Amino acid sequence: MKLTDIYNTLEHFTKDNIPLFIWGPPGIGKSSVVKQIANDHKLQFIDLRLSLLDPTDLKGIPFFDQKNNQAVWAAPNFLPKDKNSSGILFLDEINTAPPSVQASAYQLILDRKVGDYLLPDGWSIVAAGNRENDRGVTYRMPPPLANRFVHLEMEVDFEDWKFWAYKSGVDISIISFLNFDKEKLFVFDPNSNEKSFPTPRSWEYVDKILKSKLSQKLLLESISGTVGKDTAIEFMSFRKVMDRLPDIKKIATGEIKRVKDDDHKILFALSSGLINHLKESNEKEKIENVLLFSFELPPEFSIMLIKDMQKNSIKVENAPSWDLWVRKFSYLLS
Repeated sequence: MKLTDIYNTLEHFTKDNIPLFIWGPPGIGKSSVVKQIANDHKLQFIDLRLSLLDPTDLKGIPFFDQKNNQAVWAAPNFLPKDKNSSGILFLDEINTAPPSVQASAYQLILDRKVGDYLLPDGWSIVAAGNRENDRGVTYRMPPPLANRFVHLEMEVDFEDWKFWAYKSGVDISIISFLNFDKEKLFVFDPNSNEKSFPTPRSWEYVDKILKSKLSQKLLLESISGTVGKDTAIEFMSFRKVMDRLPDIKKIATGEIKRVKDDDHKILFALSSGLINHLKESNEKEKIENVLLFSFELPPEFSIMLIKDMQKNSIKVENAPSWDLWVRKFSYLLS
């Protein structure tokens, strides 16, 4: 399932307290999408790593209650206590925990309780983990535990990632480069011994490196340590191409009506730059100017630009030239 499908499913499952397990290779954003649900719905979020716990940590430690003359369990302090609270208890990398720890989670996941502790009604349980064939440190999940979840497998989808990247303000050179070479978004070979490789998570690190104002001298080596040397060299070469871009602001104001350069790298970067500019200054006149400018682009780039405008809530359909654009490119849209 794509990230957006996982997100929509999570929205429903968290409301109905249906335990969900998200499977997928490392670095594709499994934990990020769960945290995003919590943020969007103003829910508390607890990220619990069972691999760091002993079996007794989850159930708590028994002690003698002299008043009632009985043994009781002291619930761990990392579990939510407020009965009126609501949130997501996220069991990340659950299948990296030893079987004895996984077994201690059975009751919490199915019955929403463990020992004397009861999970508040407003809390839902979501788990995630890497697949066994990803060569991570995993333990085979016991069938009784697996049967307590609804299982979904998450896949990488570039269009989903691009929408998130625009929304999150990812450096435009990253969006442009991956728009140009979509396969570089995720390159994972479980049989490779490479420590660094491209994933949505590692590109997020590249974004942070670029925004850290690291010196140009150290930039290539740092990015190589994030997405791998070959990809880093290609990316840095692509960034040099962006110096040839026409003035984005002048296109938006109508001063530049066409671009002579037909280099696809330039056109991908130009499309991303225009989207970024319109998101910051969503003015009707500028939208119309960009729409008129798109008539001069190769058809495939014009359609890509307009679709990205629509996905980013830029109201291109209200522009005076919209009907004309639809008539011109209808043969490619059908």
